[in-house]
Amino acid sequence: MVRVGLMTISDRGASGEYEDRSGPLMAGLLVENSEWQISKRAIVPEDKDTIARTLSAWSSDQLDLILTSGGTGFAPRDVTPEATRQVIDREAPGIA
Repeated sequence: MVRVGLMTISDRGASGEYEDRSGPLMAGLLVENSEWQISKRAIVPEDKDTIARTLSAWSSDQLDLILTSGGTGFAPRDVTPEATRQVIDREAPGIA
């Protein structure tokens, strides 16, 4: 069984102002395969410390895979890449 965490990164989604569609879409695709178990799900704001803290905590929970979605795109407010770099040991260019 592959234990998966799904994190949507969205200020509006975290505040309840916007309905997250990417998290349920990812979940639907994963549960089609019985080898995948969604163990963690969250919607967090676009805040570097919150993203890094959640990624770190989930890594400590020994998830096999953490998928993130959302973010502002290539804008100053999107800090997901920087937050991710704070908690990983090694980057995998071309996969992220």
